[in-house]
Amino acid sequence: MTTIENTDFFSMDRRTFLKVVGAIGASAFLGVHHTDITKALEISKTKIIWIHGAECTGCSESLLDAGNPDIVQAIQKLNVDVVYHETLLAQQGIFVDGKPAGTSELNSEILLDEAIEEGDYILVVEGAVANGPNGTGKYCMYGERTFKEIFKKAASNATFIMAVGMCATYGGINAADSEIVDMTDFRGVAFQRVDPSKGMLTELGIEKPVINIAGCPAHPDWILLTLAAVILGKIQLNDLDSILDKYKRPLVFFPEDITLHENCPRRGYYDKGIFDTEFSGDACLWKLGCKGPYTHSDCALRRWNGSVNMCTQAGSPCISCCEPGFFDNGAPFYQEAEDKAIFSGLNMDNAAKIGIGAAAVGVAAHAARRILFDNNNEKEEEK
Repeated sequence: MTTIENTDFFSMDRRTFLKVVGAIGASAFLGVHHTDITKALEISKTKIIWIHGAECTGCSESLLDAGNPDIVQAIQKLNVDVVYHETLLAQQGIFVDGKPAGTSELNSEILLDEAIEEGDYILVVEGAVANGPNGTGKYCMYGERTFKEIFKKAASNATFIMAVGMCATYGGINAADSEIVDMTDFRGVAFQRVDPSKGMLTELGIEKPVINIAGCPAHPDWILLTLAAVILGKIQLNDLDSILDKYKRPLVFFPEDITLHENCPRRGYYDKGIFDTEFSGDACLWKLGCKGPYTHSDCALRRWNGSVNMCTQAGSPCISCCEPGFFDNGAPFYQEAEDKAIFSGLNMDNAAKIGIGAAAVGVAAHAARRILFDNNNEKEEEK
């Protein structure tokens, strides 16, 4: 912390900034650099329009549960003007002959339209966008308008778009396999599950820079620190590829080469091949369906609820809610996923074939992982 306190905020390059915000929480970063941030932002105010599609509002609730800073402190310190937030506003609408009437002070429909027309705002999207039935978007309506229509108008005029939560990023549970999934046709902002060609922006022919904050729900730090980085100019919107993975997630929070499993509080039991087979135990939760070995997030380091807890620590297997393809990729949640790749493409069946017994999968698996990694490197060098 001493090193961070002595670091000149204004002299930080982008990579240093991202390393700092990745290593510490929002409270520490905003607290240490409060004065400098205030100076940097005192001549400007960032407008945010936050719209909701098909979702449970869990990501907004997660953000509201942020303890230090809380949402009010964060808004004040970042000099943010939340012009519109679907669930925080006292929503009201006056319609005469089917058209919004009154003023923006009395009619939230007019408030949203005026804010969009003024432009120069960050668009935050929470929730999936319905494209069905048959491209109409009518499976998600707001009054007499489809959410698809609202999203199109808001996205077209935004400076950049931040998709928050699994529904907005990849479609989430709305896009899970079902008998009606093709009919409802819910899309994420830039992806449908793992397919970027079916994102709603592509469907609408809109090109905008996008950052996906995955998670069901998204961690408050992931939301606040990404917003802070953009607002403070530490993330260049014309060079997002260098800081995002192929699913447009910030690498600092969703590292490609590290899984949640690596830093899980129960990792020691995995290494010893000690697994719980019933809930309420203290050992590794792999046999109970834990997906930590192929979930890329910093949950185990950042933790939740004031940085004191996380799913596996509380006794629940990781359900891989940060990975594109969720809900289907993590289901069934509480069954061992023997057909899932747990390291370098190796699954439990293949592990057994090369002499790794299931009971001793811990230590042996990590040894095999290193061997496969070295082999892959040798092949790349030969090329």
